[in-house]
Amino acid sequence: MQPRNMSMSGVVDLAAVKAAQEAKAKAEQARAQAAQQGGEGAVSPADLVIDVDEAGFEREVLQRSAEVPVVIDFWAEWCEPCKQLSPLLERLAVEYNGRLLLAKIDVDANQMLMQQFGVQGIPAVFAVVAGQALPLFQGAASEAQIRETLDQLVAVAEQRFGLTGLTVDPDAEPGGAQSAPVAPAGPYDTLLEAAVQALDAGDFAGAVQAYKSVLSQDPVNSEAKLGLAQAELLQRVQGADPQQVRKEAADRPTDARAQIAAADLDLVGGHVEDAFGRLIETVQRTVGDDRDTVRLRLLELFEVVGGDDPRVAAARRALARALF
Repeated sequence: MQPRNMSMSGVVDLAAVKAAQEAKAKAEQARAQAAQQGGEGAVSPADLVIDVDEAGFEREVLQRSAEVPVVIDFWAEWCEPCKQLSPLLERLAVEYNGRLLLAKIDVDANQMLMQQFGVQGIPAVFAVVAGQALPLFQGAASEAQIRETLDQLVAVAEQRFGLTGLTVDPDAEPGGAQSAPVAPAGPYDTLLEAAVQALDAGDFAGAVQAYKSVLSQDPVNSEAKLGLAQAELLQRVQGADPQQVRKEAADRPTDARAQIAAADLDLVGGHVEDAFGRLIETVQRTVGDDRDTVRLRLLELFEVVGGDDPRVAAARRALARALF
């Protein structure tokens, strides 16, 4: 799987959701097995800094990002600023003691990864958390600034995704955690896997049903809640004629259903702020049941993007102003 399948900005991304779900299950299994074996899944400090290429990107970055935030350092041998930044990042990765993992990518040897992340110059530093890619900074930065950025990254990873990181054992052999046996599947893994397979097959109704089955037994399951919101969105836009939908929305600016349909397409296309802005304007133009219908759809779209996204926070404030 290539990084073009990940979301760089919190928009709907089916392949990224699939990767995060699979990786989360694998990470939970590895942690459970490590606990059963008294910490045999611990990594050594040397395992906290790894070299990654295109062939190993899915395994070393996407899958592991469901267990620990992965910081990516794009560098090259000829890059003088990289020679200052890379050793600093390596030292900090060890100091953070398993709360993050540093993946180093040589851009000369991995041009496709560089292009797909949209890297315009190096050094460039990104992070991947639960399959979601986030730009951190480009060029030189002070150690204090980098520490502040990494602290925020670790906090978001723990608060939003429950990623507590890796267990580090100074005496562990490098690479020792990779051979840990896989623990039995969790109670909802079969249903969640069925949902992912349904999404892959374009069976959005089947995915919705599978996610609802999980939530009926575990109403706070965050993986199922996110999957359900995204599957329902994809189900709604399936088979829609984008030109017709947008024409109807343009012709009928006060029609709640026309604007909702266009907002769904906006979001699927990655135009998050356009989707939010369209529905907030529609809230201002409508009354009664229509207004409430639009408001509820906007709240559903907030769930798809994620409550920690700054665009959601801004849209919530705008919605409050529109309502009151």
